[in-house]
Amino acid sequence: MRRIHEQLEERIRSQFGVFFLIAVVMLWMKTYLVQVTQFDLGVQGILQQFLLLMNPLGSALIILGMAWLFRGRRRYAALMALYFFLSFLLFANVMYYRFFNDFITLPTLFQTQNFGDVSGSITALLNPYDFMFFIDFAVLMILLFSKHIKSAEGTVKRRAALTFMGIGLVISGLNLALAESDRPQLLTRGFDRNYIVKYLGMYNYAVYDAVQSTKASAQRVLADSNDITEVVNFTNSNHAEPNPKYFGKAEGMNVILIHLESIQEFLIDYELHGEEVTPFLNSLTKDKNMMYFDNFFHQTAQGKTSDAEFILSNSLYGLPQGSAFTMKGMNTYQAAPAILGQEGYTSAVFHPNTGSFWNRNEIYKSFGYNHFFDASSYEMDPEQLADYGLMDKPFFEQSIPYLETLPQPFYAKFISVTHHYPFSMDQDKTTIEPHITGDQSVDDYFQTARYADEALEQFFAYLKESGLYDNSMIIMYGDHYGISQNHDAAMEEVLEKEVTPFVSKSELQRVPFFIRVPGMEGGINHSYGGQIDILPTILHLLGKETKDYIHFGTDLLSKEHDEVVPFRNGDFVSPTVTAVDGDYYDTETGLPLDESKIEEAKKYHEVVEYKLQLSDRVVNGDLLRFHSPDAFEPVDRSEYDYSLDASRLDDEEVE
Repeated sequence: MRRIHEQLEERIRSQFGVFFLIAVVMLWMKTYLVQVTQFDLGVQGILQQFLLLMNPLGSALIILGMAWLFRGRRRYAALMALYFFLSFLLFANVMYYRFFNDFITLPTLFQTQNFGDVSGSITALLNPYDFMFFIDFAVLMILLFSKHIKSAEGTVKRRAALTFMGIGLVISGLNLALAESDRPQLLTRGFDRNYIVKYLGMYNYAVYDAVQSTKASAQRVLADSNDITEVVNFTNSNHAEPNPKYFGKAEGMNVILIHLESIQEFLIDYELHGEEVTPFLNSLTKDKNMMYFDNFFHQTAQGKTSDAEFILSNSLYGLPQGSAFTMKGMNTYQAAPAILGQEGYTSAVFHPNTGSFWNRNEIYKSFGYNHFFDASSYEMDPEQLADYGLMDKPFFEQSIPYLETLPQPFYAKFISVTHHYPFSMDQDKTTIEPHITGDQSVDDYFQTARYADEALEQFFAYLKESGLYDNSMIIMYGDHYGISQNHDAAMEEVLEKEVTPFVSKSELQRVPFFIRVPGMEGGINHSYGGQIDILPTILHLLGKETKDYIHFGTDLLSKEHDEVVPFRNGDFVSPTVTAVDGDYYDTETGLPLDESKIEEAKKYHEVVEYKLQLSDRVVNGDLLRFHSPDAFEPVDRSEYDYSLDASRLDDEEVE
């Protein structure tokens, strides 16, 4: 009897073992094919090709191997649950990559309050063949319920689980060793998620990301006042003294910031079908009082629009994973609204989307914004809605009455939404024909850009008529790319050149940046800079010294301005050297950098990575709670309530 039981048990193990190996091979092959076809990982050489092939195998053996720890039917259920989870994770990353050209991180999974607002974009990302991501799962289910596999009860010795998981660990360990030989310090210098996925695979990346996110969350608990010292020393030694020619030029003036959603620099002076796409923005580059920066770059990462806001408001970098807006909303900040609020400014944000999107209604309290006018403040006519809220023309029009109730001087920021992926709008509202690349997102991009340009022109007309134009500093900045690297083929038609890694970084990461101060000489400024530099530039123009503050950017108008512009993944651009994915290029020619200059470029790289690390320490450790600049009072979040902003200001107007 005992022997019969042992034979039955062995048969069960054998059947499950066959089923398990089929599942491992199917997941391995699917993951490899997805990594090759759906992600642009920049794989080069035989070793990287081999690693890309092998890295899913180790992960599949380890994770699916956990099913061996269960008994009987639950063993099959566990295997199928794990298989589906990994398949869904793979599919979710493909969807995310199509839009953001990046991979999901653990913090982004907690940004669920944004899902409803991006449903239109998700629909646009779906492809007809996407059902194929789950065909293998369906095949396994059919096989499981066929007569060939019997999920009978039985026990499995623990050594079976340990054997398969052990083999997986050996493969993954060998994978990591080979990866480190090709890319030293891969995990310790892991700013670029693309590298982690390329060398270690999607599933190992997910584990790495979870560990990094957990470490970042623990930093606040472990931080103390000593941790801010190194940061203060660095920012003090890298402070750029204000230029006397510009310092205080806008003193006492209102500040109007206009967030140019998805506007990239190549749009300036771009002609389509014989027409200027953005004629109004083009005209501003020639305004005698408008200074236009043509070597200005966005520095956002996964937080995109929220990253741009975060960087601009604080002169701190966004996080390498997720969004500081959603993950660090309760931190202590010394942001522009709070700094200027203590100088007598009233601050407000105007945005025609829900207040909870990107956690704005919470983090704005930490920044010290007095007012936040979100979708609840606007008449949301269904005929005038874009994918992310009210269209630009009615948005600016409806914002004017609220703007007029703000006591002057004010610090007011406008965030429009029409020119946002997927760049769709009713054709009866368009005034230019789409492009003809055949890529719908790229083609439609030019129509919504024209609409946004027209809305700006109408708003500027109001500013001039109201007199605000003559006593306000106006800042306009592009927030992030509109067209990701997934559309490089179409962009080659748009730019009429090959989109190389150098072009992608040095040209397609450029965004417009305008500063207008009444009475200040304008023109084209060729200095290299980024969003990190906006806050110190604004404060110096207003006559406010910044040395006491922790700022990682420098005044764009200072003679001591640092023209090395770091990107969140550790790349950088400067007037002489551009770093992309570990390679260095001559910025002027776009050619690989001369060997004699590589050492200097590496020194730039070290400083860039050090800056990013210090900024991350400040944000993750909430270190500004230990820093007290002179004449600055910490923000008390309890003093802010945006729930009745529109009606409150209406009442004030009546009084």
